[in-house]
Amino acid sequence: MSHRLRFIPGRLVQSIPVAFGVTLIVFLLAHLLPGNAAVALLGERATQESVAALTARLGLDEPLWRQYLLFLGQLVHGDLGTSLTYQLPVTQLVLEAIPVTLSLLLYALVLALAISVPLAALAAFRPGGARDLGVRGFTLLGQGMPQFWVGIMLILLLGVSLRAFPVGGYGDTALEHLYHLFLPAVTLAIAMSPTIIRSLRSSMISVLGSEYVGTAKMKGAAGVQLFRGHVLRNAAIPTVSIVGVNLGYLVGGSLVIERVFALPGLGSLMINSIFARDFPTIQGVTLFVALFVVVVGILTDVVYTLLDPRVDLSRTARA
Repeated sequence: MSHRLRFIPGRLVQSIPVAFGVTLIVFLLAHLLPGNAAVALLGERATQESVAALTARLGLDEPLWRQYLLFLGQLVHGDLGTSLTYQLPVTQLVLEAIPVTLSLLLYALVLALAISVPLAALAAFRPGGARDLGVRGFTLLGQGMPQFWVGIMLILLLGVSLRAFPVGGYGDTALEHLYHLFLPAVTLAIAMSPTIIRSLRSSMISVLGSEYVGTAKMKGAAGVQLFRGHVLRNAAIPTVSIVGVNLGYLVGGSLVIERVFALPGLGSLMINSIFARDFPTIQGVTLFVALFVVVVGILTDVVYTLLDPRVDLSRTARA
């Protein structure tokens, strides 16, 4: 097994130029934002002299290429700079917000799989039937609803009307975290599950029609034993890539959802920084999100390799 995971160091090395490109793009986009960071910090009533003085103190009057080289120099030493808004190291702000965002993404992934696997199985075992049509209708409905709208509807229904769940905050203990994150996690799961259901349904239908499943039935395998031992494992192989790609996209959606539910994660940190023209924080958060997507891609390949013994990405990497 270990020899098939030799591609990981190569993928990590390949991620270095990707990270470099991300830093350049993020730096340029952040500085293309309209407005002045000094004005955002001092307020609209600030005098020209105070704005000019703060601009010079923050180094924002330097040429962009010099600011970028300074940013790279700090980044090499593990320093993302100091937040213009919070006056704290960006690294500290990002590390404090990461647990909230990662907890939300993991929670949403678990709920999405809990929704997708049973519904895909219901549809696949009776393709073309009433259950299949109902599941396919759910996927169309789920893909057509914007995430922020789903979140607002859940807040109004389960948070405001029924008072079953909190509509904001993160809580203090582990159980409170799960309680507060339930609605935003469900929101993200609803957005993620339609794609997983469609992929898993198609794979299950193909697996159910295969010869080895027919052989397993002849040997007496049926019900849960047939589903877990022969259908789900083989059908999950092509779906792993779909889950990995969607988890990467889910990071962007979580930034908006965190704002809707007032969660102290990377999303709220990013949006507050954009409003304040806080360039170092914007760059730090975006860089972490990009690296997270790269890591998710590598982990997806690892899971894919472990599930399917026929796949050996280490040979592909050498080729």
